[in-house]
Amino acid sequence: MLKTVIVPQLALLLCAWSTQAQDFMSPSVNIVTELAKVKNMEERLKTSEAMLQNQNNLVTQLNSRVEGLETENKARKVAFSASLLEYASGHNGPFNSVTSPMIYKNVFTNFGNGYDSSTGIFTAPVKGVYYFRFYAHCHVGNKMAVSLYKNGVMQCSVFSWKPTNTNGNASNGIVLTLEKGDQIFTKLWDKTWVYDDPASYTSFGGFLLFPL
Repeated sequence: MLKTVIVPQLALLLCAWSTQAQDFMSPSVNIVTELAKVKNMEERLKTSEAMLQNQNNLVTQLNSRVEGLETENKARKVAFSASLLEYASGHNGPFNSVTSPMIYKNVFTNFGNGYDSSTGIFTAPVKGVYYFRFYAHCHVGNKMAVSLYKNGVMQCSVFSWKPTNTNGNASNGIVLTLEKGDQIFTKLWDKTWVYDDPASYTSFGGFLLFPL
């Protein structure tokens, strides 16, 4: 009889203990799950931060590239053109000894500010390959000769030797590789002269083909 009573009581105790154990363990399972979710979120956050850093680095590189392109594009804008006389008509020369550059006072354009209308000298603002051209005009019976110089060294020339039936005209052009600071100018030959008026017969100009 005692055994019969004990067995049902033991069964009841085991059931009660099992229920309490489940109730006790259930929160632990939820905490583990939530911790796993938090860990997953942390990993995703780290991944997002890494992606954001990569994007920031890319933006920095792109900004640097844009600045470089803007600087390069600005450097490409080098061009000038000018004629000898701004308002009047007249001639330049002749001189027994020519030591100074011809000064072209009537400036049409001067991108990059390389040309100085007070000296007649173009100074290269950037290293590159440049194109230059100059024109000269004289009246009947007069000698006209002009040369283009790079840093004081003659590069090319034009001349018209006492034309008899018409006015003399001549032009020449040249492509030169210049370092930053190199100077280009034109000079008359000794005992020759050129003429100019508002029609701008005598002129000088050049532009940057591409930087180096």
